[in-house]
Amino acid sequence: MIYCVEDDADIRELIVYTLENSGYQARGFHDGVSFREAMERELPELVLMDIMLPGEDGVSLLQGIRSGHTTAGIPVIMLTARGAEFDKVRSLDLGADDYVTKPFGMMELLSRIRAVLRRSSRMIRTSHLQAGPVVMDLDRHRVTSQGMELTLTLKEYELLRKLIENLNVVFSRDQLLEDVWGYDIGGETRTVDVHVRNLRQKLGPAGEMIETVRGVGYRMRDALRLENEQ
Repeated sequence: MIYCVEDDADIRELIVYTLENSGYQARGFHDGVSFREAMERELPELVLMDIMLPGEDGVSLLQGIRSGHTTAGIPVIMLTARGAEFDKVRSLDLGADDYVTKPFGMMELLSRIRAVLRRSSRMIRTSHLQAGPVVMDLDRHRVTSQGMELTLTLKEYELLRKLIENLNVVFSRDQLLEDVWGYDIGGETRTVDVHVRNLRQKLGPAGEMIETVRGVGYRMRDALRLENEQ
């Protein structure tokens, strides 16, 4: 089930129609009140969220999703106005997994949705990953740092997994965009930078293990090498 929160009836109905004709179940909501009521009855696999909504806006609804114990991991794609860079960055800072700028084509939207769903349903090859004090329990989709459980968005989780699975390997921002986000979004390297910054903050002292390689990208250092160099 995919939920679409969009106050423009024409856009909302077109999105729901396109999703249903592409094999998805979908429901549309015109405001935050109806959306919240639906969330209490059934949780979706993904949410499409317009930022500009009557009453409670999309950013506030996104914060509510990310702060909920049962909803924090639900993928969210924000629908933003052309040129609204501040809204895009703010949405990513607050945990959005992606954004699509209006006006957008239905094929582009479907591509973004498939990419996000593909990443969220990727098969698990092992049950645990660890880098120093950071432990990922893949079966339970749980991350701890120094014994404290963290709340990560889907993309933060996938990015951390990519880095831990490849300790000390340097990845360019373009590589991370392709591998974690599942497609090329045309040099939107700010997306990677924002998610790395958020990860570092959530990991606490262990966030220093994510190293910026000037002019290249990022890598995650193993705890032993980091400790020896300090």
